[in-house]
Amino acid sequence: MLVTGGTGLLGGEILRLRPESQSLTSKHCDLTNTTHLRLCPNGKFDTVIHCAARVGGVKANTEYAADFFDDNVKMNMNVLNACKENKLKLVSVLSTCIYPDHLYVRYPLTEDQLHLGPPHPSNFGYAYAKRMLEVQSRAYRQQHGCNFITVVPNNLYGPNDNYDLDSGHVIPALIRKFHEAKILGRDEVFVWGTGRPLREFTFARDAAKIILWLAENYDGELPVNIGNPEQVSIESLAKMIGEEFGFEGRLVFDPSRPDGQYQKPSSNEKLRELGWDGNYTSLQDGLRETIKSFSEGYPNVRGVTI
Repeated sequence: MLVTGGTGLLGGEILRLRPESQSLTSKHCDLTNTTHLRLCPNGKFDTVIHCAARVGGVKANTEYAADFFDDNVKMNMNVLNACKENKLKLVSVLSTCIYPDHLYVRYPLTEDQLHLGPPHPSNFGYAYAKRMLEVQSRAYRQQHGCNFITVVPNNLYGPNDNYDLDSGHVIPALIRKFHEAKILGRDEVFVWGTGRPLREFTFARDAAKIILWLAENYDGELPVNIGNPEQVSIESLAKMIGEEFGFEGRLVFDPSRPDGQYQKPSSNEKLRELGWDGNYTSLQDGLRETIKSFSEGYPNVRGVTI
């Protein structure tokens, strides 16, 4: 098995579960450049799990919409072509943020609603690039007989996340803010938006286990939602993280900053129907492990430059 993006949050967890697998990272090649792409750095394999992507939070997606679209489309096109030429099974990782905005769908989000309308404008560049990965996978399957499947996690978090405040997602950003507030003696932590939006969060190790299970047990055309369907508000999330740090100061929400999509609850009914019967790590347990890993490694963690 080969994992693209092997140094990232999800790819790293897959490699920890399957240490015999190979990792393809930016050190091996530039996935956006066809002349640099080499899918066999150290040997033979029959399956590729495509985790590599340019990702980020609301701020990065808003400011660099074109870059997010360009880089992801190039990566996806090159990986699909290479897998076709080498007759490899491909598991591509999407995201629930690619689903249409609330005006076009019914909740919870099911796989058959993926293309019913435009995504939320806060991340449309990234979302359309990832949607095209799903379309490309079906097109290659239809024309070339490729065994390409796609999986749809929601918001992932865990050890080895990206803690850059400009490009990181909400959980790593909040963890860093609380940690630095505590060590610097600050009595306030600022949070983007109103705190009211609802989000689902899945511990990256859980997503890795499900992806490996699907790689061995699913060959279907349609995407599969794999995320934990429990929702929590950003305000409640921030309070949970603050409590883990023992932070006794004040949360300050900034409504001038974008909230993003209010909610995007997803259904994992199809995954359950396929036979996956595992459990998800609770948010509290996952946060506790993630915070412990971050605190022990700080400041030598991804996205932090001191």
